Amino acid sequence: MIKFFFGLILFIVFQLKSPVGLAFDTSDPSVSLLQNRISNNFSRKYCKDIQNGFSKDEAMKSAIVQTENIISFSYNPQKKWIEKSDLANQISLQVVNDCGWSFGLIGKEGVDYFKSYFLEIYEKTTPDKNFSG
Repeated sequence: MIKFFFGLILFIVFQLKSPVGLAFDTSDPSVSLLQNRISNNFSRKYCKDIQNGFSKDEAMKSAIVQTENIISFSYNPQKKWIEKSDLANQISLQVVNDCGWSFGLIGKEGVDYFKSYFLEIYEKTTPDKNFSG
């Protein structure tokens, strides 16, 4: 009797769960890994440019263009699943953690500021492109 109820519960759970192949979730580990690589690459370029004396606008534009060029030539099919807002948030977190303190950005306020700044400059720099390809 216990086996019957256990089997029935398992059957119901599997029936209610959507099939993996039909619903693609952007939290897929390969998408997250690609976003991590992109945000690490961007942060490294941006922080290096700031340390080399570039203005924040120059560093931002340079890092966006260099990162966009890398993504444009990437054959990774996962890039189409990246949401611009999620990527902007991850880039902002990475930059604030890596070098934000050196130009006064810390904590959630720093991340929020950098994200809006990033999105503003990104739209001006590459209006016809999208990081996610």
